[in-house]
Amino acid sequence: MADYIESLSRLSEQFAKLGGVGRKSAMRMAFSVLELTEEEVEEFAEAIIDAKRKIHLCPICQNLTDREICRVCDDEERDHSLVCVVSDAKTVMAMEKVREYKGVYHVLHGVLSPLNGITPDKLKIKELLARIDKDAVSEVIVATNADVEGETTAMYIARLLRPLGVKVTRLAYGISVGTDIEYADEVTLYRALQGRRDV
Repeated sequence: MADYIESLSRLSEQFAKLGGVGRKSAMRMAFSVLELTEEEVEEFAEAIIDAKRKIHLCPICQNLTDREICRVCDDEERDHSLVCVVSDAKTVMAMEKVREYKGVYHVLHGVLSPLNGITPDKLKIKELLARIDKDAVSEVIVATNADVEGETTAMYIARLLRPLGVKVTRLAYGISVGTDIEYADEVTLYRALQGRRDV
């Protein structure tokens, strides 16, 4: 049916360009738009245009912001000598929800993946190195995923920073709360052992 309605097909195709949205989901979104009032559709379109025009990278941490400098970098209460390196802006949002981390961030905008053409020059690593001296960074926490690309990225950053006298740490990964140890795989158990702490 949608194939015969050109404007609906076009709208669906636009939604399908979004990451993680398949053809069926895109079509559902297109139909949802048709259920909105004209005023709601205009607000929706304006919100997209407004976000695209106003949001840019923070010149310090490379996180997304609609201000000159993001709120975290602009906060003098935070510890600017402690930098948490993450792969994307979504991770910053997740970390901020915990409300325990008092340092600042650096967003790489990806992880190393030579097979997919993502080499160090494609990431915001050069910008991280520039911050080390300027901000008197004493510790960098690498908070990339515990997969091959995340581990490779963490090791690469550690190799670059250690000669500069910066302490490089890694988030402890391990057994989730409520999980039986017998069902954990070897990598999870290894990371849990590495991340053990005093009780």
